[in-house]
Amino acid sequence: IYFGLFDGQKGNGMGQFLIVSKADRLADYCQIAQSYQVGFEYNDFYDPVVLSDEERLDGIWQQYDACRKPSICTMHGAFLDVTVFSADPKIREVSELRMLQSMQQAERGKVSGVVFHTNINPFLNDSSYIQNAVSMTGDFVEKLLLQFPDLSIYMENMFDDDPDMLRMLSERLIKYPNYGVCLDYAHASLSRTEIDIWVEALAPYVRHVHINDHDGKHDLHLAVGSGVTDWKKFAVFYEKYFSSLTVLVETTRPDWQKQSLDYLMRLGVK
Repeated sequence: IYFGLFDGQKGNGMGQFLIVSKADRLADYCQIAQSYQVGFEYNDFYDPVVLSDEERLDGIWQQYDACRKPSICTMHGAFLDVTVFSADPKIREVSELRMLQSMQQAERGKVSGVVFHTNINPFLNDSSYIQNAVSMTGDFVEKLLLQFPDLSIYMENMFDDDPDMLRMLSERLIKYPNYGVCLDYAHASLSRTEIDIWVEALAPYVRHVHINDHDGKHDLHLAVGSGVTDWKKFAVFYEKYFSSLTVLVETTRPDWQKQSLDYLMRLGVK
């Protein structure tokens, strides 16, 4: 079973499938990574409590250093209450600090890219609110792109109800080779905008994809194939737009990760 690159092997321009990894079940994740030839997206370093504790950070990295890590890894950056476009300068200050700390940990872990959320409020749809979010987010992300040229930054749709904010942000930042969109397929599917519109609008900017299943109402991070998502439609999008990208199976349960990868293989998405 082969889902991508592992241990320095080179593919033929194909993408790389990843699984969520956390230090608390690292042996399980390492076994899956080796069996299925997939990478990791580190999910230990978005927690502000962890980012504030150097001793804990050192301990987590020691655990990863002791295992046979995949050759391609990404990281989920800080997102809890992170709003770099807040009108409150104190909230902006902490938000910028957490994103900077995430980038520093990513540099330490030699990952290929870091995922951050847009975190816009879908109920505030005034054009000035969106323009301000685009402008201030763009200002800070631009600084990070320049400060960390060897790390990619992937901006993910979270509460976004349509792709407009990410499209406008991307039009500004796509000139940087280390910028891209992380399309969270479940978040987009649960929005009031059709998934086809999301994909077509953001396809020129997407560099990373998150997938999991859901019940049509909540972002449950279920195993791929166990919910209501139309995966045959995803397979068409994958073939057309995503086959050269990193794709994260975003569920933390090892059994669901294996179930997801097996399902994708049967579907022919690999």
